[in-house]
Amino acid sequence: MMKSFKLLGVVCLIISGLNAFGQKRSQILGTGLLENYTRYFNSLDSEDVKNYVSNADAAKWIAVNAPLFECPDSAIQKIYYYRWWTFRKHLKETPAGFIFTEFITPVKHAGKYNAISCALGHHIYEGRWLNDQKYLDQYIHFWVLKDKTFPAPRFHAFSSWVDDAIYNRYLVHQDKNFVTALLPELDADYRKWESEKQLPSGLFWQFDVKDGMEESVSGGRKVKNRRPTISTYMYANALALSKMAAMAGNDSLVKVYKNKSAQLKKLVTDSLWSDSASFFLTLKEDGKLAPREAIGFIPWYFNLPDDKAKYAKAWNQLTDTAGFNAPWGLTTAERREPTFRTRGSGHGCEWDGAIWPFATTQTLKGLSNLLQNYKKQGSMTADNFYNELHNYAMSHVLDGKTYIGEYQDEKTGEWLKGDIPRSRFYNHSGFCDLVISDLVGLKPRPDNIVEICPLVPENKWDWFCLDNVTYHGKQLTIIWDKTGKKYGRGKGLKVFADGKQIISSAKLKDVKGKM
Repeated sequence: MMKSFKLLGVVCLIISGLNAFGQKRSQILGTGLLENYTRYFNSLDSEDVKNYVSNADAAKWIAVNAPLFECPDSAIQKIYYYRWWTFRKHLKETPAGFIFTEFITPVKHAGKYNAISCALGHHIYEGRWLNDQKYLDQYIHFWVLKDKTFPAPRFHAFSSWVDDAIYNRYLVHQDKNFVTALLPELDADYRKWESEKQLPSGLFWQFDVKDGMEESVSGGRKVKNRRPTISTYMYANALALSKMAAMAGNDSLVKVYKNKSAQLKKLVTDSLWSDSASFFLTLKEDGKLAPREAIGFIPWYFNLPDDKAKYAKAWNQLTDTAGFNAPWGLTTAERREPTFRTRGSGHGCEWDGAIWPFATTQTLKGLSNLLQNYKKQGSMTADNFYNELHNYAMSHVLDGKTYIGEYQDEKTGEWLKGDIPRSRFYNHSGFCDLVISDLVGLKPRPDNIVEICPLVPENKWDWFCLDNVTYHGKQLTIIWDKTGKKYGRGKGLKVFADGKQIISSAKLKDVKGKM
């Protein structure tokens, strides 16, 4: 647990209007909302487990570390702060450095210090928006450098898009030396994955349980199927490694990983896309294609598919009630599948249809990329993204109280593991990154351009503010104020860097500005 003396400097910084790095904080949003929400969240928690930051210190830690956010959608706003509140509950200081746990209590399948690599990509995408990056520095080192020194390494216990996540974190913080120093280790790790899971065809196979998706409609715990998950992750990792190699000036490695990513893009498209199903599907050991699952949306998380109308048709399943659309959110298998929700008691861990926030996060990121990076978008619009993000926020409830657990009944919203100690505050998905980078639309880039591509539907909100965002060493504030009366900074969309206005637009639309 964080000691009170560690927070003395933090308190002083807040009072003085400076952040943890001594930079001037924006004066647009105060911490009132955060403090009110934190008091409520604390009141729901007996705090049986205390890690680095206690509930008593939560508001102070979040105020210094996380961007502040305000919007007219009370559900999205509330869960934005709730997910930062739960995220810091999992921050744990160990003899091997800081880590973020997945389960708040110890579980048998975890590695050293109760660490699990399954949601590592989600943790890095979420944590990249923290002002103080020492937590992620040490967490990444834990898995890449230290895990292999333990008696029972667990890094490869689950499929991972860690290289992609590390590169996308670099786009926020420009930590070039950190990335290039890790490149030899990440290169060796990629080759280890190839030795373990790559088939002669070039595709990768995985047990569904090692994707963190056990009892799926496409396989089983001992079935070596060619799943869209791992091959797409490895495509994204190869692409990220080619960019890291370019940063390091290693031209030969750039070529190696560009070739690997190009090969995997072709293999996933040629082997896992079904024209008849209009979907990316799992290819089973017997050569047959499995039913549609939410993992068929994962290729868009990494912008793998070509920008063609035939691929965009896959997204029609998102709004189809026989597809993935259910009263409480997005299912993990299509609802028309005859074996939907038949593989367990409903209280184990089944990925045969119920709602998993892990998959919801991936699908929403994929939809965001479709809307922002593709011309062929099928029937999808910003309204679809907004509605699903709102539904996701609304699903964070148990007995009328704010909650995040493991997985849910798609019709009733029941958390199927119940309110057991291990399931509370389950850190297996993302939410804040979806608000920052997708809904508000701050798109990290390697250059000194700030790019905003909002997915707030036209005329949906009259105002919002995202404040205290550390980006390329500066503090960003993003404001939408239709009338100019909410924040007193003028009408329209405004972006400030260290208090200096760098973008102004009368409309809520895609904009760019130089810092």
